[in-house]
Amino acid sequence: MLFNINSNKMFFFFMLIFSTLISISSNSWMGCWIGLEINMLSFIPLISNSNNLLNSEASLKYFLIQSIASINFLFSILFKMILMKNFEINNLISILINSSMFMKMGSAPFHFWFPNIIEGLSWLNCFILMTWQKITPMILLSYYLNKNLLLMIMMMNTIIGAIGGINQTSLRKLMSFSSINNLGWMMFAILISKSLWLIYFFTYSFLISIMCFSFYIMNIYFMNQLFIFNMNFMIKFLMFINFLSMGGLPPFLGFFPKWIIINFMILNKFYIISFIFIMMSLMTLFFYMRIVYSCILFNYMKLKWFNIFFKNNYFYFIYFNSLISISGMIFSTFYFI
Repeated sequence: MLFNINSNKMFFFFMLIFSTLISISSNSWMGCWIGLEINMLSFIPLISNSNNLLNSEASLKYFLIQSIASINFLFSILFKMILMKNFEINNLISILINSSMFMKMGSAPFHFWFPNIIEGLSWLNCFILMTWQKITPMILLSYYLNKNLLLMIMMMNTIIGAIGGINQTSLRKLMSFSSINNLGWMMFAILISKSLWLIYFFTYSFLISIMCFSFYIMNIYFMNQLFIFNMNFMIKFLMFINFLSMGGLPPFLGFFPKWIIINFMILNKFYIISFIFIMMSLMTLFFYMRIVYSCILFNYMKLKWFNIFFKNNYFYFIYFNSLISISGMIFSTFYFI
């Protein structure tokens, strides 16, 4: 198996999936809160490891942050149920509910825990935290969103995600800031329609899964390992394609959902927001290009004699999925919203 998961971990993994389904299919706020709590209590055993202090520290931090967000959410929904007929404070309740969801998903300005926790996780847990754990908060956010607050928060996400990733040498922290940047795009997508959010979310999950599984197989966690290791050029080239696709460079697959969102922004006269989003995407492309530049062009003489060959059948799967990124040029000829 690609990941060694025992039966206990498998049970918690299935509970993680079911808890998300409970939250998004519930017809009451209390049912959503119960689903969020089950989600938290099923993810903590997945990331905790008694033999690794970083994992234990990450699980404790995750528990504290998610507990604070859950208390805030519970307080908000109780406040809403008690004062249901008072429409004047409806705006305050929407801000409280939205803020608790922002904290749950690691959105700015409540993002400080997100890179720190990801730094102590394995690549599989990083992938779950950056993708699956965002589904429930995003869906609940769409039920009761505050448009003006959401526009401000999504701009903060794109700016912080782009600037925060520039000075990082850890690939996990860099991926976490990239996730914060993409969260801003996802928020605007869910503001337009849930269908567009699904397109963006699945595209992003597909691209981030290739990167996480590649780094897991190669056992790479820091940027300097990419040019110290004398790897096969094809592996480096496919990594180069995936990074550019994640940055949203045309004509790769990652550009396709961003292009639809930019189209909507311009048609609805969100010129300033579209300018900020495009500029921040260029900044993310800058630090992706810096990784690719160091990976392909740097020549580290100390290990020049030492070749690394990866004899792993899962690389064929990753190669195939990487080539799908190039197929974005086919989709980019279509126009729909």
